[in-house]
Amino acid sequence: MSAAAPAVVAHEDWLTARQELLAKEKDFTRLRDELTQQRLALPWEAVEQEYVFDGPNGKESLSDLFDGRSQLVVYHFMFDSADEVGCPICSFWADNFDPIVLHLRARDVTMIAVSRAPLAKLAAYRERMGWSFHWVSSFENDFNVDYGVAFTPEQLDDAIYNYGTQGPANENREGTSVFVKDEDGRVFHTYSAYARGIDLLNTAYNYLDLVPKGRDEDGRGPFWVRRHDEY
Repeated sequence: MSAAAPAVVAHEDWLTARQELLAKEKDFTRLRDELTQQRLALPWEAVEQEYVFDGPNGKESLSDLFDGRSQLVVYHFMFDSADEVGCPICSFWADNFDPIVLHLRARDVTMIAVSRAPLAKLAAYRERMGWSFHWVSSFENDFNVDYGVAFTPEQLDDAIYNYGTQGPANENREGTSVFVKDEDGRVFHTYSAYARGIDLLNTAYNYLDLVPKGRDEDGRGPFWVRRHDEY
């Protein structure tokens, strides 16, 4: 059943309704700013494991991935080692990466993607999609397992994804993790978010939230998403 059409009103009535919503938007903005400060104040945990990834530059440690900067954002891209192409929904997210990488670098932040598939598969898919962001393979390490985005078949019904709030449903899931490196070269994990916790990282979704139909997903999630060369 389609939703009822909104009322059509005179400009003065529209302006009144818009100002009422604006007051709520301002409250939300202030709450978001407060939440951001709480996020920045989270404690850190030391990264004790030595992770080595396969990348375009050969073997790279987690420390290497910072690329001379002190902050690292990792997107956990769903790409099973048995597949030939990456997840279409993660691809939807990844279409947002290249335009912002340069700006993040200017603020001492390196952004990369990590997937479980072998490097050759990542490289072929990246070429198909026309992306240039740095993308490395965790095929030979436990990085995805340790940071909550890879699961055994036996774990799929357990509420262990997203800090124990839901079952993972798939053996690979999406997420974002943040790391920092101090002046002594020590690496720390500062933040990770999963599932709808990464919604704000998708520019297209933020635009869809502005238009009358919204995301138009009818509670089914991004079932409509295709890789950008498949529409």
